[in-house]
Amino acid sequence: MTAREILEELKPLGTDGYKKILQNHGGKEPIFGVKVEELKKIQKRIKRDYQLALELYDTGIYDAMYLAGLIADDPRMTKKDLTLWVEKANSYPISEFTVPWVAAGSKHGLELALKWIESKKESVAAAGWATLSSLVSIKDDAEIDLAEMKRLLERVGKTIHQQPNRVRYSMNGFVIAVGASVKPLTDLATKTAAKIGQVWVDMSGTACKTPNATEYIEKIRKRGAIGKKRKSAKC
Repeated sequence: MTAREILEELKPLGTDGYKKILQNHGGKEPIFGVKVEELKKIQKRIKRDYQLALELYDTGIYDAMYLAGLIADDPRMTKKDLTLWVEKANSYPISEFTVPWVAAGSKHGLELALKWIESKKESVAAAGWATLSSLVSIKDDAEIDLAEMKRLLERVGKTIHQQPNRVRYSMNGFVIAVGASVKPLTDLATKTAAKIGQVWVDMSGTACKTPNATEYIEKIRKRGAIGKKRKSAKC
């Protein structure tokens, strides 16, 4: 299928009601308002398509960009591809979910994440921390540089409350991800969560709340799910 054919399929699937919901949660025009469940039906049919994903993302249409992340052939994504994606991300759902999911599944996830978190651009820095969260959720502990993650946790503990809005959100998510997914660092992540306390993030008037990292990690501990990994960061 071509990107044009996909767009023709997507457009009638959008609704004004869902479009408004997406916009309230950070989606930016142009946007059709297609539910994720509909995008996943297309994903199931296409599975992976590297070139099509690039073309869909390049349209700048929110729904197409989200779908691009779902069908992207992550291991084939180059540094140039991912750099263009993070720079072109025009809303935080794309920069903090779509791009990190794909980056984490690529060969360049850690390298780019560490570069992105140093960016002065809020969306890029947030994408970097979100990529780190995705990485620790899918990589075996043996593949993770524990010393690097420890250093990053300490950095979060010292600096999170001085960061831009969406960077605070992604940093908080990183603490939760490490605490939940990396057993050797769960105790340190829990201490970091206690140190930072409740993190305030402006949710633009929605009912969404920033998760309390301490409470979130404890819930996962009670479920006996600490250290469980996911096959893919995408959802």
